[in-house]
Amino acid sequence: MELRLTEEMSIMDKLHILTDAAKYDVACTSSGSSRQGDGTGIGNAVSCGLCHSFAADGRCISLLKILFTNECIYDCKYCINRKSNDVKRASFTPSEICDLTIEFYRRNLIEGLFLSSGILKSPDYTMELIYQAIYKLRYEYGFQGYIHVKAIPGASSDLIHKLGLIVDRMSINLELPTADGLKELCPNKTRTTILKPMRMIQNGITQSKNELTLYRHAPKFVPAGQSTQMVIGATGESDYEIINVASSLYNNFNLKRVFYSAFVNVNNDASLPGAIPDGYDLPAIAENVKPPLLREHRLYQADFLMRFYQFEASELLSEDKPNFNTLFDPKADWALKHLEFFPMEINKVSYHELLRIPGVGVNSAKRIIKARRLAPLTFSDLKKIGVVLKRALYFITCNGKMMFPTKIDEDYIARNLLNVSERLPEGITASGNTYKQMSLFDYDEFNRMNSQIITA
Repeated sequence: MELRLTEEMSIMDKLHILTDAAKYDVACTSSGSSRQGDGTGIGNAVSCGLCHSFAADGRCISLLKILFTNECIYDCKYCINRKSNDVKRASFTPSEICDLTIEFYRRNLIEGLFLSSGILKSPDYTMELIYQAIYKLRYEYGFQGYIHVKAIPGASSDLIHKLGLIVDRMSINLELPTADGLKELCPNKTRTTILKPMRMIQNGITQSKNELTLYRHAPKFVPAGQSTQMVIGATGESDYEIINVASSLYNNFNLKRVFYSAFVNVNNDASLPGAIPDGYDLPAIAENVKPPLLREHRLYQADFLMRFYQFEASELLSEDKPNFNTLFDPKADWALKHLEFFPMEINKVSYHELLRIPGVGVNSAKRIIKARRLAPLTFSDLKKIGVVLKRALYFITCNGKMMFPTKIDEDYIARNLLNVSERLPEGITASGNTYKQMSLFDYDEFNRMNSQIITA
C-alpha cells in the first residue's frame, strides 16, 4: 500500500520548489551504465553524455534533478532545507515523481532521473517513499532509462539493497571532509551513519559482479557504481586533508566519483564563513562574498590526476604545502617543483612518465606510445597528436632537442606559463569567482512545455 503524502499545492508549484531545492546536489554528468531497452518499456541507459543543463536554444540535455521532499528533521547549518529555516516546504508523492519523469522523457526534455531528498519523519520512512517511487517508475510505468538516487544515511540495509537492484547509480553525501567538521555543522549526523551504507553498497556491488560471473542473468546491483559529495570551504580543512580523504574513499570504497561542492552561505549563519552581520547592506556585501569555485576547480583537477594520471595524493600536496597554487593547475605546479625530472625525451620515456608532462593528456600519451613505434616523433607530430605545446615545450625534447632555447629554471618557466591563459570552466576566474546555478525555469519555452506537461 502506498504511503500517503498530503500536500495542498499543485504539482507545478512543487516542481518549482523542489527543483530549486535540489540545485546544491551534484549530479553525475556521465551515467557509467549501458542498458538497452527490451521493447516492453520506454527509455534506455547510455554510458556517457547524461548532463543536467540546457543549451542556449532551449534544448534539454539533462537529467530531471529534483528532491522528493525538502522537509527535513535535521538541522545542518549550511543546508537551505534545514528544519530551523523558514522556507516553503513541499513533497512529491511516488505517483507524481513517475508522472513527471515519464512526461518530461516523452517530450525529449530529459534522459534520466536524479532523485535526492530531505529526511521526512525518519530515514526509513523517506527511503520507503523513494523506493515506492522508483519501483513504480520501473515496473508500472516501464521506464528503463538512467536513474541516480541519493541514499539516506541511517536507512535500513533492506531498503538500500532493494533500491540498489532497480537503480543505476546510488550516492551518499559525505557532507564534510572530516568527522570534526561533521560534528560541528551537522549535529544530527555521524561519520558512522554515512560510511555504513556506503560499505553496504560497495559489498552489494562486489557480490553482484561475482554472481554475474557465474549466472549471466543474475540481478545487477547499482551497475553504474556509487559516488559521494562533500562541501568545500564551510570548515577549515586544507586541500591536503581533502584530497587524502578522497584518495581513501577511492581506495577503500571503490567510488566512481567524489564530487566537491563549493560552499555557499545560503543561510547567512554566523558560525559559517562569509556571514554578514546584522545592519549591513546585505546585497552589496553578498556580491563580494563568492563561493570558492577556483578552489573547487583545483580539487577536481587533482582528483583527475589521482584517477587517471597515476598520481598519489602525497605527491600533490604535503603538510608543509597544504593548499593548491591558485595560479597553476596541480600538474603544472608539480612539474615546476620537480624540474629534476625534466626535460623528458618524448621518444623514450614511459607512459607513466608521459602522464607527468604538462600539456600531455591520457589520450595524447596513448597516441604517442603508439605513433613512436613507427618513427621518431617531432614537435609537429605532437601538435597533430593533441599535445598542448604551449605548456609542454618547457618540459620535453624531441630527438634530443627542445622546441626553443629554454632554461630549466622554476622562475623562468613559471613566468612564461603565466602568459598562457588557463582554460577555466565558465563562471570561474582567478580574480573574481561568479556563481550561477542552472534552473529548469530559465527559458520561456521550457515554462510553456512545463505547463503542457502538467495539463496533459
